[in-house]
Amino acid sequence: MPTHTEKRVINHTPEQMFDLVAAVDQYPDFLPWCNGAYIRYKDKELLLADLRVGFGPFREVFGSRVELHRPDKIVVTYDRGPLKYLSNHWFFIRNEKGCMIDFFVDFEFKSKIMQKAMGIIFHEAVQKMVSAFIKRADDIYATLE
Repeated sequence: MPTHTEKRVINHTPEQMFDLVAAVDQYPDFLPWCNGAYIRYKDKELLLADLRVGFGPFREVFGSRVELHRPDKIVVTYDRGPLKYLSNHWFFIRNEKGCMIDFFVDFEFKSKIMQKAMGIIFHEAVQKMVSAFIKRADDIYATLE
């Protein structure tokens, strides 16, 4: 599967962005294609979560391990579901305008049909996802002056 890396400077603090990305149970409220989120385990440094995702005729549940390194890093790895693997990270780097988000994702489906379908829309889908997080931050946090 192709990988996607994206860096953006935004007018929010690393702490705000960390909290937003770590709030997995709220993803269905704003994240495209996310129809459900279930937290199986949660403590200060770790979440085990299942996301129900659907686009077109495809519906899947993805289990992931979310390592929380407050306030500057979240690392997500594959736990269970339709993938061969998942590698994902969010770094939140403080700067004079708020923070720079450094986002990376790479995954591959077990199913060749799903892999082919996702390959067609991969970059557009991931860009929409990152934009949805930033829009959510804009909606719930005041921008820095």
